[in-house]
Amino acid sequence: MLSKTKWSTLAVAALLAGCQSAQPDAPAGAPDSPRGPVVEQLHGQAVADPYRYLEDPQQAQTQAWVEAQRAYGDGILAAIPNRDVIENRISELWNYEKVGAPFFKGEREFFFRNDGLQSQSVMYVKDKPGADARVLLDPNTLSEDGTVALSGISVSPDGNTLGYGVSQSGSDWQQWHFIRIADGKVLGEPLEWIKFSTPQWNEDSSGVWYARYDAPEGEGKLEEVNRAQKLFFHKRGEAQSADTLVYERPDQPEWGFSPTLTDDGQHLVISVWQGTDRRNRVFLKDLKTGDVKPLVDELVAEVGFLGNDGDRYYFKTDLDAPNGRIVAMDINKPASANWQTLVAETASPIDSVKLVNDHFVVVRLKDVLADVMVYGLDGKAQHHLDLPGAGRVVGLTGRRSDTSLYFSFNSTIHPAGVYRYDFDGDAVHAHRLPEVAFDPEQYVSEQVFYTSKDGTRVPMLITYKKGLEKDGDNPTLLYAYGGFNVSVTPRFSPATIAWLDMGGVYAVPNLRGGGEYGLHWHQGGMRGNKQNVFDDYYAAAEYLIDEGYTRSERLGAYGRSNGGLLMGAALTQRPDLFAAVLPAVGVLDMLRYHKFTIGWAWIPEYGSADNAEDFEYLMAYSPLHNVTERAYPATMVMTADHDDRVVPAHSYKFTAAMQAAQTGAAPIFARIEHNAGHGAGKPTAMRIAEQRDIYAFLWHSFGLTIPDSL
Repeated sequence: MLSKTKWSTLAVAALLAGCQSAQPDAPAGAPDSPRGPVVEQLHGQAVADPYRYLEDPQQAQTQAWVEAQRAYGDGILAAIPNRDVIENRISELWNYEKVGAPFFKGEREFFFRNDGLQSQSVMYVKDKPGADARVLLDPNTLSEDGTVALSGISVSPDGNTLGYGVSQSGSDWQQWHFIRIADGKVLGEPLEWIKFSTPQWNEDSSGVWYARYDAPEGEGKLEEVNRAQKLFFHKRGEAQSADTLVYERPDQPEWGFSPTLTDDGQHLVISVWQGTDRRNRVFLKDLKTGDVKPLVDELVAEVGFLGNDGDRYYFKTDLDAPNGRIVAMDINKPASANWQTLVAETASPIDSVKLVNDHFVVVRLKDVLADVMVYGLDGKAQHHLDLPGAGRVVGLTGRRSDTSLYFSFNSTIHPAGVYRYDFDGDAVHAHRLPEVAFDPEQYVSEQVFYTSKDGTRVPMLITYKKGLEKDGDNPTLLYAYGGFNVSVTPRFSPATIAWLDMGGVYAVPNLRGGGEYGLHWHQGGMRGNKQNVFDDYYAAAEYLIDEGYTRSERLGAYGRSNGGLLMGAALTQRPDLFAAVLPAVGVLDMLRYHKFTIGWAWIPEYGSADNAEDFEYLMAYSPLHNVTERAYPATMVMTADHDDRVVPAHSYKFTAAMQAAQTGAAPIFARIEHNAGHGAGKPTAMRIAEQRDIYAFLWHSFGLTIPDSL
């Protein structure tokens, strides 16, 4: 932990940067956060919410608070010496060509490419086999500062029309446009008020199905709750006002709809989701008669459509198979008792499935690492893919008629390369590999297993530069997520290499709440079991200390979104373990999270304070409600003023409460990005600056000096 004198110097620098005067019980320089009188009775308990006013971004008091806190935080970071050295090294490592796996529509081939430091990746097209690639869509031209980002694409089956979504400042709201691929001609007006939906083309490429919400009213577009999604059909070139309503359920405002056209073009499979519940319903719309019938009418399991041959439909499901299986359903007899298991459940959970070349390509997680097997439509195993190493497989592309499959592979120390698997040759070939400004052989990424509080065995990847001494003195960054069935598999970032070059250790445990070990692993960290996630994380920190990688004074904690909640819990439950903590875009008010935008959709994962039983365990760990006067480690709360998923009010209120409760010398401040959202679509320069500040903050919190060069 830094000395009081050293952090006070930074606080003074921040004060000189234009912050308001400090309140008496806050570290020197922290802006004032007036307390309000709000107290509510929840299930017989009085709950104070003194910073409720910070939930309203339109209020002048909130806007003044945000500007003061932004100036304070920016001032603290700017006063850290040699911060630019970190930025320069990250930029150097980031500046290499990045190419995505190609996909095909009609005779055309499409792929994304970034030449290195472009704000957004550019979409290219080859108009026919052997043709030169040309730029089809350059998102970098959509805005001067790169904050208008491409949020999705959908190419028509004939390969002649591109639909693409854009979002502003990282918002979840999307606006979809359509252009003719041959000459870029704009086709009709854009589609508005789309969230959590990618348009699905019909068979003759004349239009798309898509889901949208009603336009929000008033100025509170970032905070207004999103309910009652509706499914429409849009005919290419016509006005959105002429779109046809395909399906809605006003009696079920929490339902959302994801359409997929069947392989024979006869039906529309409508996956009906309800919040973030992994389970879904499945409805089938006959495109000739317009009739809609249920195939799966209850929330009993995940049921994901893969393809069909006539009335024989293929699904990936976890019904009676926590690790997943592939089944065939006769849509005339859709009851689950009639499903035929094609690919049985194994000890390794299914991560993804793609139907290519009339084969099921199944990616499983074997202790978090990718393992890929190819099966015939009869479910018989045919080929096991020989991967380039131990890592992550994503971005499977290919059609049922294609003879090759493309995918991306990476690990923590190996950047993503594109590989091709030829079904007739049973071999994996490198298709396009990046050239980078470092040697992966100079780094180590090892998987270890440790024991959590209740005896559960938990895996963790630990990455560092060769020659590291386990002397208990290494700067270490412990990143984690732990929720929503999300599997945290090895992911490459050039910024991670910069951290390793600084002498840092990068550790990522696979906490319960994720999907790394199937359904039971997820359930072990959700709702009333959420404390298991926190305990898994603390045990990871203790393992790193016990095994000599680091010590508490050199250990930093970092997590985003649901991982930001984890950071809030770490601060309020085990502040002794860490020298610095970074809750980023975190869910920090567990009693009111469901009252904003899409927050209600997380109730299946967290529970709701409106329910007395849920209130008890939510109140027990809600970071905002467990802040007490004590000495906290250095804390940088990270958020963005246009985050309409986890609204910034979470971070604002938590920052105010922490600053008021801090009795120690370490600073507590907010890093508030302008014209940014939850994280998606963030331009490269903004991402590099964010990583620069994370590393500079950690290094300084560890009492270390950033060198003049890296």
